[in-house]
Amino acid sequence: MVFKYRIMDEQGVERALRRMSHEIIERTGGCKDVLLMGIRRRGVPLANTIASNIKTFEGIDVPVYTLDITLYRDDIAVSDEPLVHIEKEGYDVTGKRVILVDDVLYTGRTVRAALDAVMRMGRPSAIQLAVLIDRGHRELPIRGDYVGKNVPTSKTELISVSVPEFDNETSVCLYEK
Repeated sequence: MVFKYRIMDEQGVERALRRMSHEIIERTGGCKDVLLMGIRRRGVPLANTIASNIKTFEGIDVPVYTLDITLYRDDIAVSDEPLVHIEKEGYDVTGKRVILVDDVLYTGRTVRAALDAVMRMGRPSAIQLAVLIDRGHRELPIRGDYVGKNVPTSKTELISVSVPEFDNETSVCLYEK
């Protein structure tokens, strides 16, 4: 991979997540019955930041769960019935507004897998999607409800989101494959 340029620095990422947090508060009418599901891996720290922002802005504790959809991916061959892994068990999504949180929206396949996983857990009142970066090239009719930044890319480019939990920095960079 060849580095092309930095799309967002730490302040840009924080600004985008604050704006997305405000949008979530506004569109959900104050986050009643909202829960965030961070798609493992980098969606989890982003979901935690959004929940922290909502707590700061509104004083509301929004639960955050980790959703590992690896075994739901349709582009990975599995022989057994896929099982979802949730960090915290013992809750039901029925009647809740579930907001899936991920770092980059590309083809839509990860989100489709996450939708399958959530629907197996119950019947939410709504499922929405929050993504830090939407890079286009959708293969499925999926769109983000809360988008930090739209970044048109070619298929030969790669977007890398760095978060302190995994990368010791916060940034979004574009690379050529």
